[in-house]
Amino acid sequence: MKVDGTHYRTIWLTADDPSTVEIIDQRQLPHRFVVEPLRSVEDTFTAIKDMLVRGAGLIGATAGYGMYLAALQADESRLLEEMVRAGAYLKSARPTARNLGWAVDRMLAAVVELEAPATIRETSLATAAAIADEDAEFCRLIGEHGKTLIQDIARTKPGDPVNILTHCNAGWLAFVDYGSATAPIYAARDAGIDVHVWVDETRPWNQGSRLTCWELGKEAINHTLITDNAGGHLMQHGLVDLVIVGSDRTTRAGDVANKIGTYLKALAARDNDIPFYVALPSSTFDWQLVHGTDIEIEIRSGDEITTIAGLAKNGTIESVRLAPDSVEAANYVFDVTPSRLVNGLITERGILAAEEAAIVELFTDKITDTRSLHVTG
Repeated sequence: MKVDGTHYRTIWLTADDPSTVEIIDQRQLPHRFVVEPLRSVEDTFTAIKDMLVRGAGLIGATAGYGMYLAALQADESRLLEEMVRAGAYLKSARPTARNLGWAVDRMLAAVVELEAPATIRETSLATAAAIADEDAEFCRLIGEHGKTLIQDIARTKPGDPVNILTHCNAGWLAFVDYGSATAPIYAARDAGIDVHVWVDETRPWNQGSRLTCWELGKEAINHTLITDNAGGHLMQHGLVDLVIVGSDRTTRAGDVANKIGTYLKALAARDNDIPFYVALPSSTFDWQLVHGTDIEIEIRSGDEITTIAGLAKNGTIESVRLAPDSVEAANYVFDVTPSRLVNGLITERGILAAEEAAIVELFTDKITDTRSLHVTG
């Protein structure tokens, strides 16, 4: 996507230094556009853990390049051993998003039978680049498939915009390019469809107000920021035509883990007969899990609830406290929406029912491939 007329991906190699990976520090947005270099596995871990990068697809792509950096820096006599150790370290950065472990396993599977250090490093770079390229292409295809849903609604209300509600940020900042939930919106806009997006603020990190609004503004998409709890009200009053959200991990039976509050949006959508769709690339499926209740839900620091950062009048970014010093805060980062509340899954291969039989039928090859992707130390 474009930032002030210039195309950016969310992660790339430094043009004149292939030992350095560059990312956009999303903690600084929307007030500052800051590019941060990653030069080591430790840098990569910190970027994922501290949310310089976030979103399922981008976390996976970052992990892939982190494994490449591990290959560059490892002692040649213990190269594979150190890559396995680096993979376990990176996997521990955040527990819920499936793409993190998937990318690490894919990187290891690509090199585990190689011997020459130079070949291992070349293959690591090629595999990391392939993960990033596939993420962007899969999101583009999600946009093309999801566009048909918006087109169908547009035909029923000529002259009026299609009102789409989304939660958190599942845009290009959460992936390598295009995004998942936003990809159909961009594709519909490009097809000449009038769209308007209701953007949840999305506490505690405010990814909606900070990131989704910033993205949509850069792309000149008509949008309105709302509080997290306003969605149900809008649905009751006929102001939402479609809900599209992303996913951090989806089971093979269609249960969806996504940013906390997604489940409540799905309940409100069902109560008001509004279609609720989840957009995700196949890398976000957990083929080993059936029940969403088995997904590990990340719990982060309560400081993310009790404090908030923003742009002060003097131009500095400052943090202020919202709650009493003594308060105990429980910061659950994700919740699980059961498949029965999901009208469909928008994937790179098409739109399908959130049911195990449909998912397995469309992605049989992916399920089989996982047997060769899991490598342990």
